[in-house]
Amino acid sequence: MSTQVAALLTAAGRGSRFGSETPKQYLPLAGRPVLRHAAESLLAEGLVGLLQPVCAAGEEARVAAMLEGLPALAPVSGGATRQASVRAGLEALATRHPAPEVVLVHDAARPLVPPGTVARLLAALEQAPGAIPAQPVADTLKRGDPTGLVSETVPRAGLYRAQTPQAFRFPVLLAAHREAVAEATDDAQLLERMGQAVALTDGAETNIKITFPEDLARVESLLLTRLLPRVGTGFDVHRVAVGRPMVLCGVTIPSDIGLEGHSDADVGIHALCDAIYGALAEGDIGRWFPPSEARWKGADSAVFLRHAAERIAARGGVLANADVTLLCERPRIGPYREAMQARLAELLGVEPGRIGVKATTTERLGFTGRGEGIAAQAAAMVLLPA
Repeated sequence: MSTQVAALLTAAGRGSRFGSETPKQYLPLAGRPVLRHAAESLLAEGLVGLLQPVCAAGEEARVAAMLEGLPALAPVSGGATRQASVRAGLEALATRHPAPEVVLVHDAARPLVPPGTVARLLAALEQAPGAIPAQPVADTLKRGDPTGLVSETVPRAGLYRAQTPQAFRFPVLLAAHREAVAEATDDAQLLERMGQAVALTDGAETNIKITFPEDLARVESLLLTRLLPRVGTGFDVHRVAVGRPMVLCGVTIPSDIGLEGHSDADVGIHALCDAIYGALAEGDIGRWFPPSEARWKGADSAVFLRHAAERIAARGGVLANADVTLLCERPRIGPYREAMQARLAELLGVEPGRIGVKATTTERLGFTGRGEGIAAQAAAMVLLPA
């Protein structure tokens, strides 16, 4: 990996066409932000040495957190336009000693950089100061008039759809931005205006730019085909105790009894954590939160489940679904089932439809039937990279 090859990750846009209050680059995609996927894709082949994120002012901490653990520089505040944001990133890189020899410019809304893309771009820079991945236009092109009618058919011969990352010799792109007097639709256009050559390399259909909600769904479908399902199960029991709160699946239920335990004794969450850790082959809840440690005394079990969710994300996975069954004679679970489902989904960062919560009795048999304790069993399916 060469520190002379840097990449600008542009994430300053608001994504108004996507229609979400949250900018699309920060939305979750298979359990991790779109931005994180884009960064990891750029770095995957080991050819990029430095990553310079550019974001909207005020979003620096958010972006830094999303890129934690990657060779990323401190985020730079962008400008009012994409061109201004790229210029800000270039100027930040220019202050480094030595400055990079090559810079890639990539849209954070393109989370999948196909393998081989960066290598082809760097090879093309041996013959030209700029290179872009592009695909020939395959569809018939029509020009429409203001009334919504076709005015003409546009010849498609020689036309290409430009993608990112785009690669440039750093001094050339920096000069192009400093000399620019008008906005360009991409960085390659600035070189074209200067009379500099820009090479075309093979693009890919999978290099999708997320612009509309359906694009996010397409990318997630592509990612999920690369993941393998892993199933884990969990089981936990807690004894009934007087004077303790009754917390089940993250919801506190009015009751004259509670459950005995080192933490808040949320038997449902404990079983679900074990199911997730089991799917990840990472032990059980006792490994991560030993009851011998005083800091977990009376702890909210939400902390444990959030950690389990973080472990899924750290492995590049996604929770497909989870199911919890509570075994007890009382309290009645039915009135609180939907609240439990919503709370578990919130802690795991998924929609409630992926979480099942139900309860059953043991027909007054055994310790649960006698009301001496409550048991829970859970199952979780996690999708992980092969």
